[in-house]
Amino acid sequence: MDEETAMAQFEDRLNDKTVRVGVIGLGYVGLPLVHVFWQAGLHTVGFDVDPGKIEKLAKGETYIKHFAADNVRVMNASGRFSATADFALLADVDAVLICVPTPLMGKREPDLTYVVATTEMIARHLHRDMLVVLESTTYPGTTTEVVQPILETSGLKIGSDVLLAFSPEREDPGSGYETRKIPKIVGGTDERSGSAAEKLYALAFAEVHRVRDTQTAEAVKITENIFRAVNIALVNELKVAYTKMGINVWDVIDAAKTKPFGFMPFYPGPGLGGHCIPIDPFYLSWRARQFDVETRFIELAGEVNQAMPQLVVDRLAGALTAHAGKTLKDADILVMGVAYKKNVDDLRESPALRIMELIKDAGGRVAFHDPYIPEILPTREHPSLRGMKSIAFDEATVSKFDAALITTDHGNVDYASLVSWSRLLVDTRNATKNVHRGRAKIVSA
Repeated sequence: MDEETAMAQFEDRLNDKTVRVGVIGLGYVGLPLVHVFWQAGLHTVGFDVDPGKIEKLAKGETYIKHFAADNVRVMNASGRFSATADFALLADVDAVLICVPTPLMGKREPDLTYVVATTEMIARHLHRDMLVVLESTTYPGTTTEVVQPILETSGLKIGSDVLLAFSPEREDPGSGYETRKIPKIVGGTDERSGSAAEKLYALAFAEVHRVRDTQTAEAVKITENIFRAVNIALVNELKVAYTKMGINVWDVIDAAKTKPFGFMPFYPGPGLGGHCIPIDPFYLSWRARQFDVETRFIELAGEVNQAMPQLVVDRLAGALTAHAGKTLKDADILVMGVAYKKNVDDLRESPALRIMELIKDAGGRVAFHDPYIPEILPTREHPSLRGMKSIAFDEATVSKFDAALITTDHGNVDYASLVSWSRLLVDTRNATKNVHRGRAKIVSA
């Protein structure tokens, strides 16, 4: 089959909605993405190296709190969805979307191990007229400089034999935004690739915005996340300064946001969590240095945010001394919430984990309660916390601790009871703003 015929057939499958979509990486991004294309009436295949995920999906179960098991069961019953660890089945799909992690290495350098391994797997099963789209957040240039050369080891050429594009994920777990209603950005390595990616996503998403090329699309995502990281660093720094002055930073922000122009509210916290916001600024800084550009503003924001866990622990230690005449050493501390943000079951890069380690390093004893996370599973960065389980939330349990520390403001926690039961409460999220009784026990951090 010549390339023009193959491409024409791919176009036909797009037009009549018979295109088969594969998604690699069935985590917080990949599983909702599979569902969106399935909702559009397409045949979808989910790929993952974790057999536990595949087994749960086959049983109609979910492993992501905000993705209902009913969605999985309905997809299974439709006959248009399957999940597998057999990557040879990539040969049967027309478009494959890559949704794998892109962490940092020890010296804040991009770790593209998962992207490279996944692309090598695709290259072994690549066929003429296939569309490959990278969705993993990364630095500008990754698609053309890393993914494209690996795919072309197959002997097929991008733009003529196969298509390649980048479309950044924009998931916001727990926010309530429907995936299909979040505008999709797409950029191709060439005109044909960009056009095909735009048409594919238009089948499933309410709005698709096509940009000039893959580098522009990569830069869009990293810019969005750096914007948040820098502004959060600003309010975190303001919180430190205002606290010293006896000013409540949340009161300041609530008043400032009444201005209908020129101000957008961001809120402080115990540090940054999640896969993107704590990591992406360093991806761009690393890339910029290759062009002899020092992104000092971005680097500083990253450093401010990374310093917050230690500042929280220092504030906790000071509150213990002031309110109870105790030091952190040998104190019993209850950490309320270990997920990186409210109302999700996601531990990735959670500042609560670092805070718990710092408490232990200072000689304190620490336990946690989180209604979304029953147990802390193994992580590379926090081995000492492995296997810790969420404890009960009741007066008998909470009252035993010298202090409670709110690090995640889950919406299903009774904060009035938490204040009542606690000897001392340190609040990093302003979760207790509507609790009026017992405020003498509350310390903002």
